[in-house]
Parts: sequence; structure tokens; C-alpha cells
Amino acid sequence: MNKIIDWEDQRAFLAVLEAGSLSAAARAMGVAQPTMRARIEALEQALGVVLFTRSVRGLVPTEQARALKDSAAAMARASEAFVRAASAPPGEVAGAVRLSVSDMVGIEVLPAMLASLREKHPGLILEIVTSNASANLLDQEVDLAVRMHPPKQAALVARKVPAIPLGLFAHRDYLARRGMPRTLADLNTHDIIGPDRSLADQTYMAQLFPDLPHDRVTIRTDSHPAQLAAARAGLGIAVMQTPLGQRDPALRAVLPDLSIAPLETWIVTHEDLRHVPRVRAVFDHLVACFDAYGS
Repeated sequence: MNKIIDWEDQRAFLAVLEAGSLSAAARAMGVAQPTMRARIEALEQALGVVLFTRSVRGLVPTEQARALKDSAAAMARASEAFVRAASAPPGEVAGAVRLSVSDMVGIEVLPAMLASLREKHPGLILEIVTSNASANLLDQEVDLAVRMHPPKQAALVARKVPAIPLGLFAHRDYLARRGMPRTLADLNTHDIIGPDRSLADQTYMAQLFPDLPHDRVTIRTDSHPAQLAAARAGLGIAVMQTPLGQRDPALRAVLPDLSIAPLETWIVTHEDLRHVPRVRAVFDHLVACFDAYGS
């Protein structure tokens, strides 16, 4: 094979792999379905292999296609990083910065922090990935991440910020109806908001409340923002970041003297990006904001 492979054909291949059908991939890429089909056929011809077979469930990737997925995904990440790097003139704090945070931080904590950053650097474009899964900083899938565990790779640069305190909170109306718990044992007669299927969160709750009957967890969701929303609606008592509970005038601290391990927090970037002005500006700003938030 000595042909130059069109990158758009490779993008189409990755889109079909991820979407499972030509029509869904076409919608994701904003092109017509015949265009998507033509790109897949062109790629198969250029490579000299069959990438997909048809079935009642849609397009099924062949073994060769599955073997190519990681390489195509890496190229897509590199292409996105290339575009971000080219999005600002050299030396200016402007252009795109891609940031990975947990869903709770992305929804409840980060927006207020970014308001002052955008005022200071209006040329910044902030791409926010909200997920509890760790984005790949080594492959520069994102430029920065806020993580609740220390990075282990030597190529990453991290700044530890103050741990975020956690506490129990409930809506004042819920407590007016059910009473304020005075001891840990009192929680056995209350409605608790907690995890659904997350094994990690279930283990955490079992360690925090070893004697709590499982049926006392009456609102179950693995989404931490949904747990916060349930507490705000007066549905029960939830573990949440203390600063979030304290800033809501309708929420009250429950068992405030209860010792709960805080969320250790790091701001992380790749060593190759640490001196890029737009990345450095966001990194330093987040460090300052989380210094204040966790203190």
C-alpha cells in the first residue's frame, strides 16, 4: 500500500466505529449518508481490507477495523490538539483550552471560577469535558484536568490544592418535617440520598455509614449533581462538598462534627504544555480558585 490515506476518510471510519451505523455517523459529522458511505468505501479500497460487514444490528466492524481503532483515535486526539495549538497567536493568552473535570465540578464549581478568567482573558475559548473518568493527558486528549487522585505519569505536571471538605446536608424543609439527626444512629430513621450502581461509591457509603440499612438509601443515583439536586428538593440527606452546601441558604449542615475524609484535589497538565501562555493562564487561575474554594 503506497497511497496517501485521506484524514477525512479516517475520521469517517472512527465515527462509524463509535456510532455503529452510517446514518448516526453522518449526523455526528454533519455530512450526508452517501458521503459517509463513499468515505468508508474509499478507505477500504485504499487499505485493501474490509472494515465493516452488514448485519441486522447495523455495521459490524471486522477484526482488522477493531485493530485500527486505537490508532485512529490517537490521530483524532492529535488533530484536535493541533487545532487548539494553532488557535492563538504565539505568546498571547488566547485560543482554545480543553479542560477535563468531574460532573460535579463542571456543573456546580467551575463556571463561577471561569467567569473572572474570561473577563481577564476574553480571547480564551474553554472546552469543558465533564466526566468522572480520567481524560488522557499524555495523548493531549485535553490540555488540563482537575483530578481527585494524584497523577502517576512522570510526563504530567500537577499542583496539589487544598482538599475539598465534605459534609452531610439536607434542605431546611426536610429537617422541619423529619427532625435534625443528633447522632449517627439517628440516620437509620431518615431518608438518605446515595449511589445506585457505582461500586466505588457504594463502598464509600458502607465505610462512612457501616450500620445504615440499605433500604434507607431511598434516592439512588450515581450522578453527584443529581444527588445534590435531590437534596435541594428536600428528598433527604446527602453527602456533598461543604462549600456547595454552605452557599445554598436552603441547606443545613447535618452532624457537622462528623469526620469525613475530604476530596484530595490536583490541577494537572502535560509538561509540554506548562509554558504555553493560554494553558499556563488557566492552570494558574484554577490553582488560585481551588486554593480559595477548599480553604
